[in-house]
Amino acid sequence: MTVAVGLLSAATLAVLGSLPTQSPLWLSLGSVTAIVLSWAALRIMWTEVLQSRRENSADRAAAANAYRDLFSVRAAEHAEFTEAMTERLAEAHLAKRELEGLVSHQEGRARRAEIKLVTESKALVEARDRAKALEESLAALQAGGGDAVVDLVAWEEQTEQKAVAKQKQKRLKQA
Repeated sequence: MTVAVGLLSAATLAVLGSLPTQSPLWLSLGSVTAIVLSWAALRIMWTEVLQSRRENSADRAAAANAYRDLFSVRAAEHAEFTEAMTERLAEAHLAKRELEGLVSHQEGRARRAEIKLVTESKALVEARDRAKALEESLAALQAGGGDAVVDLVAWEEQTEQKAVAKQKQKRLKQA
């Protein structure tokens, strides 16, 4: 730019220097010199503009390549992150289902244990009642009553009937 401005200044001085002489030779030389120097300045400016365009294009191309590379890296990182999160989510769902299955299984066991406890408690109460009845029967036998033998036989029949009924209940529960 400085050289082009210098050339235009020299052309201007050549023309201005030849004007006071009013000589056709000096005016012609000044005019030709001004035209040549002006074209040289134009050529320098044109070269400078083209050079700056090339540099700008190269900078834009480098920025585009850097962005493309960065985008590729980010896309790979995103894919990796997505895959890792998908795996973690799948593992979490699997663990949740396993825990739900365990809870369901334990709830079933707790219900069965509760039913068994109630059944066993009833059986315990019945056994205590039978033991009490046996003690009373034994006391009556020891007192010497003859009807005690008849009562004992009746009691045995009742016990057998209860045992048969209990077995039927167990078979129904198992079925």
